[in-house]
Amino acid sequence: MWFIRSFPALSLSAVMLVSPAVASADSGGTVTGFGGMTVSGLESQRPSLGGTVTFTLVPELQIVGEAGRIGNVLPSRAGTVFSVGQTGLRASAFYGEGGVRVIAAPRSSVTPYGEATAGFARLDVTSDRLGGLGNLATSLALGFVGRTMPAASVGGGVLLPGGPIVLDLGYRYKQLFADEVIQDVLGLGERLRAHELRAGVGVRF
Repeated sequence: MWFIRSFPALSLSAVMLVSPAVASADSGGTVTGFGGMTVSGLESQRPSLGGTVTFTLVPELQIVGEAGRIGNVLPSRAGTVFSVGQTGLRASAFYGEGGVRVIAAPRSSVTPYGEATAGFARLDVTSDRLGGLGNLATSLALGFVGRTMPAASVGGGVLLPGGPIVLDLGYRYKQLFADEVIQDVLGLGERLRAHELRAGVGVRF
């Protein structure tokens, strides 16, 4: 599958950012799997999923690497227009990112945090109303203008530790920096982005 072939390239930036920090990390980290929902426009809620690895530098600061799938990257207006028009158009993205997480009250039973990450995303656009030929044409068009693009994310949440297990509840704002043609056609002039609510379960190491 194309995703399996391209996934290492998408995750390269996250790995490069995380790797130098591993050597200096003094107290381990966590591996977390998460699921959630992206919300944008009328009836445009889509599931998202992925995984996160963190490495602790000091109790208040972690290096984070993340990879996953954003279920919907259409901005609110475009999502509403396409939904009302019954186009069946869907725009999702696979991504890999790396960055930093700031921890508040790291030894508390309820630990708030904020984070910022950046990397790359690969856009996937489909429609259940275009048929096979229409989806093929869409894929060719995306291949011409480029479907891989920079991406960035900011957000936060709370960590609820219990022994080696950590529950992670949070929010992320993710933005794709697409070619102007893609932005005009899919975003109706706005940036491709997602508001994501998520929940995850992690294991400390």
